[in-house]
Amino acid sequence: MAGATDVPEITPEELVRKIESGAPIRVLDVRAPEALAGGRIDILPAERFINIRGSEILSKGEAISSVLAVDGPVAVVCGRGNSSKQVALHLNEIGFQALSMRGGMAAWADAVVPRRLQPPPGFDHFIQFDRIAKGALGYLLAAGGEAIIIDPPRKPQPYLEVARELELKVVAVADTHAHADYISGGPALSRSLKIPYHLHPADAILPYDGSPAKIEFAPLADGASLQIGGQKLRIAHTPGHTEGSVSYLVGDDTALTGDFIFVRSVGRPDLGGKLDEWTPVLWRSMDRARKSWDARCRIHPAHYATESEREPDRSVGRPLGALSEVNEPLRLQSEGEFVAWVKAKVGTSPAAYRKIKSVNLGLVQIWEMEAQELEGGRNECALG
Repeated sequence: MAGATDVPEITPEELVRKIESGAPIRVLDVRAPEALAGGRIDILPAERFINIRGSEILSKGEAISSVLAVDGPVAVVCGRGNSSKQVALHLNEIGFQALSMRGGMAAWADAVVPRRLQPPPGFDHFIQFDRIAKGALGYLLAAGGEAIIIDPPRKPQPYLEVARELELKVVAVADTHAHADYISGGPALSRSLKIPYHLHPADAILPYDGSPAKIEFAPLADGASLQIGGQKLRIAHTPGHTEGSVSYLVGDDTALTGDFIFVRSVGRPDLGGKLDEWTPVLWRSMDRARKSWDARCRIHPAHYATESEREPDRSVGRPLGALSEVNEPLRLQSEGEFVAWVKAKVGTSPAAYRKIKSVNLGLVQIWEMEAQELEGGRNECALG
């Protein structure tokens, strides 16, 4: 008789690939309906997402086929990948094609999918790492066998695996800013690989009370450059979302903008508790960028809010000149209009963000379970 160990599994990353390829797979979430408020798998058509309690499925026996069609594969999802095995086993015994998602929603929260992008001139590799559950993006840029990692999550293993596959030496790690919605993997990577961690010094201060960071970092300066394999990344100080927000520019072709400019919006200037001070600063950064950066420069942000921000190849990024079609604040023509727009859009700052920023500056130490709880749900870094 088959047991839970015999249940076929699918990893979160494999599930993403299947969904994105158009495979007719469904997702059956067997958690209590109220658990969905903390996040669910939402990258497939609504009709292919089903939520039925696992206890209900097991109690109905074969009668579950009256509410769940037998045809086609179904990925069973629970909190940590345990209950889903029991449900998938039961479904397979009554004729379904069920797989249990390994690690459950805890694994989904950390899952990262790499996407290869066209490298800027002079570079050999350009990878966008998509953390689906948070709508968070990080990057690897490589030239001459060397690589830099930008905006990594607290679990950066997928970045290192890609670097190994491509036979790259990671020589630097950097953040575009001190993040508030997730715990950066930058400082830990710096320590483990014995490489510099780059951050603008204005972000090495907790904005709420002025406490200085307790992490080692290599300070960035506006107009300076980082050398990777003989190629340059130029630093543009683009404050407003944070005081030390920077964008990494590669020639006139590519800008890694962090939470400064997104595809459909700009970064919130209120998360540091200084809305009135930072909003005009954000306006000046935005106005300067759209006037001085090449319209063909492709904007690659650190976040996205919805699936509508994706390109046909599933990557996130668009030329600056094309952003005005979908990015309302970039169409505004005066500081007054922008300030009014921001005040109309800004909402409540998530309660966890202050603590996450403190963790990122080395001011607070937390355990893994608390890190998972703090990072739960999608980012709320964009206005709108």
